[in-house]
Amino acid sequence: MGDSIVRYLYRDPDYLPDLVLMHYVESIWQPLLAAARQRGEALPADEDLNAWVILLARDRTVNAFALPGGYMGLHLGLIAATQTRAELASVLAHELSHVTQRHIARNMNRQNGMAPWLMGALVLGMLAASKGADNAQGANAAIVGSQALAAQSQLNYSRDMEREADRIGFAVLGEAGFSPQGFVDMFAVLQQSGRLSDGGAFPYLRSHPLTTERIADMQSRIGIDAPAQQISRQTPDPAADWVPRLMAARARVLMQPDPQILAVWFAQAKEEALQKQPDAQQAAVLYGATLAAMQLRDWPQAVALFPRLYERCHSNPAAWEQARWLGAELALAVGDTARARSLLAAPAGTRTVPARPQALLSAQTLIRTGQPAQALGDLRAWLVDHPRDTEAWRQLSQAHAALGNQVAAVRAEGEISALEQDAVAALDRMRAAQDLARAGKWGPRGPDYVEASILDSRTRELGVLARQQALER
Repeated sequence: MGDSIVRYLYRDPDYLPDLVLMHYVESIWQPLLAAARQRGEALPADEDLNAWVILLARDRTVNAFALPGGYMGLHLGLIAATQTRAELASVLAHELSHVTQRHIARNMNRQNGMAPWLMGALVLGMLAASKGADNAQGANAAIVGSQALAAQSQLNYSRDMEREADRIGFAVLGEAGFSPQGFVDMFAVLQQSGRLSDGGAFPYLRSHPLTTERIADMQSRIGIDAPAQQISRQTPDPAADWVPRLMAARARVLMQPDPQILAVWFAQAKEEALQKQPDAQQAAVLYGATLAAMQLRDWPQAVALFPRLYERCHSNPAAWEQARWLGAELALAVGDTARARSLLAAPAGTRTVPARPQALLSAQTLIRTGQPAQALGDLRAWLVDHPRDTEAWRQLSQAHAALGNQVAAVRAEGEISALEQDAVAALDRMRAAQDLARAGKWGPRGPDYVEASILDSRTRELGVLARQQALER
């Protein structure tokens, strides 16, 4: 069910596979998933059939959702509203718990279980109505009453599931090393955003518990379920509040395509306005202004703003890394590959395994500078450890195309469609690659029999999946 739903989400125009934001979210998500496995809430990695994939949506609402099969949807409005990692981690822990506790499956089972007695009440109402006009009012009351009782029962059950997800998510959050205060702070953010859209429904008509109730519950749990020794071993955050603020700025820019709204960033980035802000907020404003100029394709403005951001972030290594990635994106956009290569050069003493934005931006730079063979080797090595990385497959396809390896390039396109759960499109690309192979259009190195074997195997697998998807439709 999750695969069939997510297939449409990947096609949605609001789906945003942003390298930098996804790296930030994954840096929070992976410790939570590990903590859930440590606690026994989720199965070990080698037994777990859930996908555990997060999709970003270009949506301004403060929201997130979980789908069957371990798929998560995260709106940019939620990232934009958070100021700390713990706040975002609390939402992810909550949605993770919806999946591990099988809330969607349990909800469906409950609805199926309610159907017999609900149908019985409807039949009794219709029988009463058939006995004459005098019984019509009572019959209508019986029918409407049975439907209302079913709806109320479902709402009560939904609220209980939300409370359970809060409780388990709170424990997972602490186990992962995040501050339990993040839950309380995030509920305060949700309460503030909810005031703008709250219809004022009575508490017993809501699918979620009242936010004030949830805040009180979490505040009480901080003193009971999060002892001092657990709080003291929280993972230190080298970025403090800098990186969350930079990512909130990035989310605000990417969710607001309106040029007039983007132009507001330039006024905020003026030096006299910045002096009144803390250092982290100054960096966030300059980051947002630089990215806004890039979105508006105002390259002179972006190039002028970036050095100020770079200087502000130099004292904070984690924020400086984010600034360098943004600078590399800007350099690639204006065709300055030498500058991009300089910004992506790993400083002395940094990690040996590059972060995803670093690895993929570097591969993109190599392809642009006429070094696709080196990019190909780096991307193949990356895909060994990250076989579900669609952006890496996309760049692998570009590297193969640059080298003239037509069959391998088209096969990589098929792998992207397969990862996005579109077996029909994937099968089409695999068959196209087979046609190229039969025509002898392998490329300058000639036939690749390993590639041909993989292509044949994947075509058969995807043929089975395509038939299954056709039957589902």
